[in-house]
Amino acid sequence: MTKDNRFRILLGTAALLVPLDQCSKWIVAGLIPAHETVPVIHGFFNLVNIRNRGAAFGFLNSPHIEWQFWLFLGAACVAAWAIWRLARDAHYDRLLFVALGAILGGAAGNLIDRLRLRAVIDFLDFHLAGWHWPAFNIADCAICIGAGLVCFALWRAPADSEGKT
Repeated sequence: MTKDNRFRILLGTAALLVPLDQCSKWIVAGLIPAHETVPVIHGFFNLVNIRNRGAAFGFLNSPHIEWQFWLFLGAACVAAWAIWRLARDAHYDRLLFVALGAILGGAAGNLIDRLRLRAVIDFLDFHLAGWHWPAFNIADCAICIGAGLVCFALWRAPADSEGKT
């Protein structure tokens, strides 16, 4: 395989996830009023429509902090650069490139929200036995699953004579 194929896999995965993420957010924003909850599985899963100006778990989620937009914009750019470098330098591994594409697609989906709304639309809300997970979205799922798959792909990859995986 040529190096061009790795970027086709990476960008193809991202190109599938961005519209999925954006479409799901568009549907939720159109059907559920802001800050409302729609129970799906009582006591376990709700659909909500909230805006998160911060990061995971509501970190820096405050309307009084304006610089977090620039911080997360910069973080998305650094992540895209790091993904590109890792894909360029890694041995050919389809799973790795799909995983990196998932992270890139998730970051792009959330970045679109930040540029458009200055916040990310979160709508998946899980809770059980008094424990409540912060709401998240498809982009967040892609990032987390992609990160787990990157770890798995790098763990299972044999090191070559130069120490690359």
